[in-house]
Amino acid sequence: MFANVHAALRRVHAELAQILDAEQINRVCREVGHRFRQRLLDPVTTIHLFVLQILHGNCAIARLKDFTDRVFSEAAYCKARMRLPLAVLRGLLQGVGQAFQPALDDHGRWRGHRTFHLDGSSFSMPDTPQLQKAFGQPGAQRAGCGFPVAHILTLFHAGTGFLIEVLASPLRTHDLSQASRLHADLRDGDILVGDRAFGSFAHFALLAARAVHGLFRAHQRQLISFVDKRPHNEPGKCRVKGLPTSRWLKRLGVKDQLVQYVKPKERPDWLDATAWAALPDTLQIRELEYRVRRRGCRSRTITLTTTLLDPTLYPAEALAELYGQRWQIETNLRHLKQTMKMDVLHCETEAGVLKELTTFALVYNLVRAVMHAAAVRQQVPVDQLSFADAFG
Repeated sequence: MFANVHAALRRVHAELAQILDAEQINRVCREVGHRFRQRLLDPVTTIHLFVLQILHGNCAIARLKDFTDRVFSEAAYCKARMRLPLAVLRGLLQGVGQAFQPALDDHGRWRGHRTFHLDGSSFSMPDTPQLQKAFGQPGAQRAGCGFPVAHILTLFHAGTGFLIEVLASPLRTHDLSQASRLHADLRDGDILVGDRAFGSFAHFALLAARAVHGLFRAHQRQLISFVDKRPHNEPGKCRVKGLPTSRWLKRLGVKDQLVQYVKPKERPDWLDATAWAALPDTLQIRELEYRVRRRGCRSRTITLTTTLLDPTLYPAEALAELYGQRWQIETNLRHLKQTMKMDVLHCETEAGVLKELTTFALVYNLVRAVMHAAAVRQQVPVDQLSFADAFG
């Protein structure tokens, strides 16, 4: 009945293959307190159909009937999905993560550290009043003439491409307002890599409190000078235009220095007063600059900020290479939104959209598990395997 799902699951480790079994689904239902009557479209059948639907490009329900011998009406399937709590799907997603944890701990470490990529994206959905109210629409669109769009923040494991977490929020949500919710998935010594949006004093301080390292591209508005013992704007004194706010501490190499960041006077909107008061007054941050040269293109200058301060353990060239691997998250998001067709969801309620998003994450991770198992079996790097082929 569910040949495609089972064929994929048979290629992964036995413990992972149990995640979508009836026993495991029923166990998660009990854990979240979901009680249900025995019927044709019970949670097990509904979830299997839901996964099957995503595996076939989030096809229409009418088309779903072509891939199963189950007899059901479209209305009955929709009602079954409405009855299914989001907590059950999230429980299954967490179960896949727990089964895959050994790979996350051991595979693809960078100089002994687990590494994760952080980035935001978006998806659209049907134009209903509830979804417009929950997520909003792009400002360039006239009211009543556009579709609701959700902002998502994603956390991927760099070594395997596994989707650790995905958070949906209204379109006009700053990435940093959700980033701290992902810190719980990180452990001492982990490295979080992201773009310009994440390199603020507050975010660095929150990561440091968890003994997690950050590596982010410097924000375009941040003034950085690599002149030794340069002057800087000091807190409480009249600001001089063109001077950095950081205090120079030490030169570590060519375009590589140690500086001191000072806690800004104004609290960012995304952080509450209690958390802001608990942050330290200063942080030591490393700033470094390198050039990216591509044949046939102009070279670009990239400036990074990081809490990986030791130039012996973490040479500038190695940090530049590590940041260069951040392109992987763009590829991962493209697989979610284009290969799997998550760019436009179909549900017409907020709860339905969140269930659909969670099921996409579940299926994506199952495909990643298939790829990891194949890479181990064939003794090749997982990034040499095709996600599209594994998904298909």
